[in-house]
Amino acid sequence: MSIHGNFRRVSADQLRAVLASPEQLNDLLDDSEVLDDDTSSTAEYLPLEKNWHALHFLLTATAWEGSPPLNFIAAGGQPVGEESFGYGPARAFTPEQVKEISRALGGVDGEALRRRFNARKMDELEIYPQGWSDNDDAESLESLLGDFDTLRSFLREGAEQGQALLVFLN
Repeated sequence: MSIHGNFRRVSADQLRAVLASPEQLNDLLDDSEVLDDDTSSTAEYLPLEKNWHALHFLLTATAWEGSPPLNFIAAGGQPVGEESFGYGPARAFTPEQVKEISRALGGVDGEALRRRFNARKMDELEIYPQGWSDNDDAESLESLLGDFDTLRSFLREGAEQGQALLVFLN
């Protein structure tokens, strides 16, 4: 079974509603077809499939920790209820936090991420999906950089629109 990282932009009103009544989260995610096996992105939904953990590592140089706001992929935010989507509850980030994350990502360039890529260290830290040393480093890195650019654009658009963010692993 795979662990997929998912990002769903929502309005501030939608965020307030699901934080007040977490049982509404399933309806919100079902409406956007986020919980389907379809892995295509939409304007409000971005699946990073298996690259989520490696991107967290490239941004923080840690497996699960790191400093805000760049640790948002694997940490931070406010849990939305207690229901697990496979690997813990969804985590919510306010529009202000999305702006902060977007600004921080805007200051990260591809060269910095290239320098942080270390397949051996990623395997030592058990960065999902593991086996980084067994793959073509150049191909793996290009895939990660492409996903980083997509994520950065996705969050920049959300920040510009004053949207909040839900992050969940399933």
